[in-house]
Amino acid sequence: MKKITLLLIAFISISSCGVKQTRQSLTSGDYDAAIQNAVQGLRNRKDAKGKQDYIYLLEEAFAKAKERDLQNINLWVKAANPNTIEKIYTTYVQLNNRQELIKPILPLKLLNENRNAIFPFDDYSNEIISSKNALSKHLYDNCKALLATKDKMNFRRAYDDLVYLNGLNPNYKDATSLMVLAKQKGTDYVNVYTKNETNMVIPVRLQNDLLDFSTFGLNDNWTVYHSNRQKGITYDYGLLVNFREIAISPEQIKEKEFYKEKQVKDGTKPLLDSNGNQVKDDKGVPVRVDNFKTIKATIFESRQFKSAQVTAKIDYIDLNTNQLLNTFPVVSEFIFENIYSKYSGDRLACDDTYLSYFDKRSVPFPSNEQMVYDTGEDLKAKLKEILNQNKIRR
Repeated sequence: MKKITLLLIAFISISSCGVKQTRQSLTSGDYDAAIQNAVQGLRNRKDAKGKQDYIYLLEEAFAKAKERDLQNINLWVKAANPNTIEKIYTTYVQLNNRQELIKPILPLKLLNENRNAIFPFDDYSNEIISSKNALSKHLYDNCKALLATKDKMNFRRAYDDLVYLNGLNPNYKDATSLMVLAKQKGTDYVNVYTKNETNMVIPVRLQNDLLDFSTFGLNDNWTVYHSNRQKGITYDYGLLVNFREIAISPEQIKEKEFYKEKQVKDGTKPLLDSNGNQVKDDKGVPVRVDNFKTIKATIFESRQFKSAQVTAKIDYIDLNTNQLLNTFPVVSEFIFENIYSKYSGDRLACDDTYLSYFDKRSVPFPSNEQMVYDTGEDLKAKLKEILNQNKIRR
């Protein structure tokens, strides 16, 4: 019984909060929020006496919302301002959606008045169709005008409006082909290319990798990077990867010798006192302790080393004015290193982390071309970071 009472109190409390929130939305003029709350509250046990407040609030909110929307439409129609065409359409859709939201929970009985709540529904289908057609024509005509200009921002606005038009009224006239045109005209095309100012040959693989922008993920809605110029495209910007210097170290092998020693357990031995006598425990049994011995090893370490450093400069160029917009220096380095060792003495004297070097051997040094190519991953990552941080923005 106690649990049932607590549940009943909790239910009444929640219901009271819902009604209060609905009333606040109604008095503040947020009629649609009041309608949403009331409909939600009436979806279960709508005929319960505790739901009567919701019905009164819903009836009032619906009437006020409808009156406000129709007044607004009347004002917009009289003003004949093209900028209000979309508002007229969306408001008619809102009037219809509001009715569809309420229909599933009808009828709603007002017990004290012995009547059903009144919701005067209207058929807005003709108004929705006519206002949608008017909006479609307005969007289409406006997009045609924007596409007749020479401003890329206008082309982008036209594209967004055409996407909206296509969702509103699919296959409207030639809107689909105009959308393709707006996309093409509104896009900034960037031609990326390399220049070698060093006295070394740049590996073809490295240049191809750097210019493989499909792996960069840099293209966005309005910027496309091409490493190869394509016919029929006017490029707005150039991105020049200018190789300035390539430095490759000599092949080096450095050798060193060092010693390691370690104390390890080697069985047990009798415990002796300061006089050299054997120590015994309380029972007279001789005490034994761990015996340690020192093990030693001599390590002969060899270290192969070779490095390559590529210095480049990234230039942003406005191809319409042939003006340099920005320059970014880039330095990339790759290090080849191979450490291998051998030892004499006891292997256990060496640290565990060092043991793997004993299993390694000398390997051929990479060629200069391979070294330069291996700088590519680091160079490409830095190039990508620069491009992401300095994207062209209009």
